[in-house]
Parts: sequence; structure tokens; C-alpha cells
Amino acid sequence: MHYLIVTAHPVQSSLTHGVVQRIAAGIAEGSHSVEIADLAAEGFDPRFSTDDISAFQLQAPIPVDVLAEQQRIDRADAVILVYPVYWWSMPGQLKGWIDRVFTNGWAYQDGGDGKVKKKLSHLRVHLAAIGAADRSTYDRHGYTSAIQTQIDHGIFDYCGAQVVTSELLLMPEFPHIEALLASAQALGSKMAGVAQSQMAL
Repeated sequence: MHYLIVTAHPVQSSLTHGVVQRIAAGIAEGSHSVEIADLAAEGFDPRFSTDDISAFQLQAPIPVDVLAEQQRIDRADAVILVYPVYWWSMPGQLKGWIDRVFTNGWAYQDGGDGKVKKKLSHLRVHLAAIGAADRSTYDRHGYTSAIQTQIDHGIFDYCGAQVVTSELLLMPEFPHIEALLASAQALGSKMAGVAQSQMAL
């Protein structure tokens, strides 16, 4: 299987990039292939422009950079988003990637009659969010359910994609960074194992 990991963090030495590398290592243990889409390093433009609006309205072609990202996803059996939690959601560049790449006509089809055809039912999605607050804070204020509502359901279920993994890696739960990274590698192995078992069915 081929996995696409998408992340957006400008600092290569960040914990986010460390988690990306360890998840990739966990997946590779099962002899799967992994591609990393590093949106910050690649300079992906997250701004939803007039060209994007025209494409949304099916009045113009999809912008070339967006088409390239869609082709990346089309080559993958599963997509993994790895991101730090900023203001109880994903970073702006990653959200802009969703805004621009998950287009009308490709991710879903808006018939204009209130009915939406989900077009990504073949896609498996894994989510790994990295947070600095403890789980009781997330749960007490409803942040856990809010993230799942916005991202798992609001984005991926809308397009028909199956969210297989939705994980919060919360720093207070680990005695040191290496323990968190080891958990990330185990998570990558689990993602690959889950995918294999589903393929067997």
C-alpha cells in the first residue's frame, strides 16, 4: 500500500516533523511505501483565490498546483494528516490545503439541489494531532468532540472518506519526548496493520 503523509510546520526540527518521521518509519516496517507532503517546505499557497472560486463553481479548470495535490492523493491508498493543534484545530496552511484541494467535482459533487454526492469513499484517512494541553482540558471544554466534528465528520465524512484513525498525541501524557515519538512509530505500525486487515476482508 502507498501512504501519503501531509503536514504543515515551518520548522524541520519541530516535534511535528519528528512525529511525521516516526509514523513513516512505523508504516515502512510493513514494507509499504510512504510519500511526505511537507506543505511548508514546498511553499504550498493556502489562499482560496478567485481561480479557486471559479473552479468551485465549475466555470474554470482546477488550478495546476491543486491538480498536482489531487493527483498525489489519487496515487495513495491512505492519507495521513499530522499536525500541531493551533487554536483547537489544524494550522492555517493545512486548512487551506483542504479548502483548495478538496474541490467540488473531485472530492464531492454539489448538484445544486441540496444533494451532495460523496466521491472519496475509496479513501482511508488517518489523523494524528499533537497537543500541549492534557486530555482533561480537551474533554472538559469539548475540544476533543469539536475537533472530531469539524475534521473527522465535517471534512472527510462530507466527502465519503473513511476516518480509520483519529488520534490525539498529548504531550502531558508522555514522560519525555522520546516516549511520544515511540508512540508515534507504534501508531504508524498500527495504521499499516489496520489497513492490511481491512484489505484482507
